[in-house]
Amino acid sequence: MCSELTLKGNQYSLPEVRGKYRFNSDLSKVNWFQIGGNADVIFWPADEEDLQNFLQEISLDIPVTTIGVGSNLLVRDAGIRGVVIRLGKLFTNLDYLDSNGIISAGAGSLSSSVANFALSHNLSGLEFLVGIPGAIGGAIAMNAGAYGREVKDIFVGLDAIDRKGIKHTLEINDFNFSYRSNDIDNNWIFTRGYFKGESAADEDIKLKMDEIKSDRENSQPIKTKTSGSTFRNPDPELSDGKRAWQLIDEAGCRGLTIGDAMVSEKHCNFLINKSKATAKDMENLGEEVKKRVKLHCGVELIWEIKRIGDK
Repeated sequence: MCSELTLKGNQYSLPEVRGKYRFNSDLSKVNWFQIGGNADVIFWPADEEDLQNFLQEISLDIPVTTIGVGSNLLVRDAGIRGVVIRLGKLFTNLDYLDSNGIISAGAGSLSSSVANFALSHNLSGLEFLVGIPGAIGGAIAMNAGAYGREVKDIFVGLDAIDRKGIKHTLEINDFNFSYRSNDIDNNWIFTRGYFKGESAADEDIKLKMDEIKSDRENSQPIKTKTSGSTFRNPDPELSDGKRAWQLIDEAGCRGLTIGDAMVSEKHCNFLINKSKATAKDMENLGEEVKKRVKLHCGVELIWEIKRIGDK
């Protein structure tokens, strides 16, 4: 399948693929805020080889953006130019590799699915993943964490493809994780992650997972249009040990609204699309929260949600 893309007045041929293209596609349907503009093109690769061939053949002048299930994403109202790559169901397979407790997970797998797969093999240490929304590829990219653990604590390695279509297999010592990030090239596309658990009784693992799910449901607005934690927790030395939600609350931002965007009253480090918020509403609300927190206590909050696209 070969198609054409017009970008800034120039016309480009898209590579022949075994997957599928969709043109002028509404990105509000594929992110958890349910807002944002259109992508010029969305590409769903058939498999890893199809993705490699696509990247090897596409012009380097065409922007390429990879998104997972859109759980930690704010897509701006004018959408995204170039090609958006989505790793669909064909990148969600899970495997138990050996008796050393290694799990292999396609980057499109939900983090909660990885946690449940570990449970099915009596592997502990991955329970916290049930409390992290979105796909495991994104969890690796941002070193996602919750309930006292981070991805780096269970991480063994990954497979990735760079912008030129070259495949790389890395182990944890090949790069550095830091708080909610890592130092791998942002243009690389993660296709698979490898994680290690420890043998434990399934009832103990399930109990811990149930506690996490219950706490999350009671403390977070998970049944609303939201994209999770908006801001990173600040350096404790700068915030007197207070977390982002506490600083936001103390600055008087709980329930603050701009248009149809609102700071959650249940957990004020979450922004909510009440109904028909625009991306501009949501981003302006986040910036207003940042400003008020800075004025109140001098702490500069940093966005955890990834904002992408044209304004």
